[in-house]
Amino acid sequence: MTQVTAEINSQPVRQTAGEKANIPPRRMDFVFAEDTKRYWYRDSPFLTTFWTTLSTLFPEGETFFVDSVRNYRHLVTDPLQKAQVSGFIGQESMHSKEHQAFNDLADKHGFPASNLDRDLGYLLRFTRKALPKKIQLAITVALEHYTAILAEQLLRDSAHQENIQDPEALKLWMWHALEENEHKVVAYDVYNLIGGGYLTRILTMLVVTFFFFSVVGIGHTRMLWADGKLFDIKNNLKGLWYLWSPRGLFPKLLPQYLDFFRPSFHPSDHDTDQLLDDWREKLLGEGGLLYDQIKNPKRAK
Repeated sequence: MTQVTAEINSQPVRQTAGEKANIPPRRMDFVFAEDTKRYWYRDSPFLTTFWTTLSTLFPEGETFFVDSVRNYRHLVTDPLQKAQVSGFIGQESMHSKEHQAFNDLADKHGFPASNLDRDLGYLLRFTRKALPKKIQLAITVALEHYTAILAEQLLRDSAHQENIQDPEALKLWMWHALEENEHKVVAYDVYNLIGGGYLTRILTMLVVTFFFFSVVGIGHTRMLWADGKLFDIKNNLKGLWYLWSPRGLFPKLLPQYLDFFRPSFHPSDHDTDQLLDDWREKLLGEGGLLYDQIKNPKRAK
C-alpha cells in the first residue's frame, strides 16, 4: 500500500444521514445467473413459488411505503428521526431495485412475476387516489410489521438459510431481512408523530391482513398454474404443512403479529439489536457473504 493510499484510507468518511441513524442504504447490484436453480427453496415448487410471490410484492410495495412516509417528511424536525427517515427511504428504494432483478429472473423461468408486479401497481395506484395519506401511512405501518417479523424469522431460524439453495438468492433475502429490522420503527414513529391513533392502526391492520393474504394467495395460485404445479397435490400439501402446521412459518409469527394490537405496542419491543449485530458481521464482516459486494464494508456495517 502506498503512502498516499494509506492517507486516503485513514481519512474519515463522511456519513450519510441514514448511516448516522444506523440505517445505512447499501447498494448491492445482485446478479442472478440465468441457470439459477428453478426451485431454489428446499427443492420445492410450492415453497419456491411462495417466496417468489412475496418478492413480486416488493418493487411496487416498497415504493408505496417510501411515498407514504415521504408525504410527512416535512413534519419531521427531530434530527435523529430525520436521519432515520432518510435511511428508510434509501433502504426501501434499494429493496425495490434488487427484487426487480430477482423478479426478472423469475420471468425468465416462466413465472408471471412481472404480471403480478403490474397488477399490484394498479391496486396501489388506486389506493393512493382513494385513501387519505394518513391511512396510506397506517397501511405502511401494518405491512412493515409483517415484513419485520417475517424478516426476524428468516434471521433467527437457520432452517431458512439452509433451505435457500442458491447463493445469490440467499444473499438477497438475508440482506433484505437485516435491513427490514434496521428500519422497522421508522414508519411507526412517523405515524405517531402525525397523531395516528390506536383504533385506526388496529382496524387498518385487520383490513391489511385480509388483503395481504388475498393478494399473496391469488398470486401464488397464478405462479403454480404457470409452473404446471397447481394440481401437484402431494407437493402442495407438503408446502402448506410447512407454512401452516403448528410449527410452521405463520403460526410461529402469530404471537408477534398479535402483539401489534396492544395499545402500548412499539416495534422496538421486539428486541433484535444483538441479532442485527450478529448478522451485520455475518454479512458485512471480513469474509462475510456480502463483503466483496460492498464498496466499503466497514462503513456499511
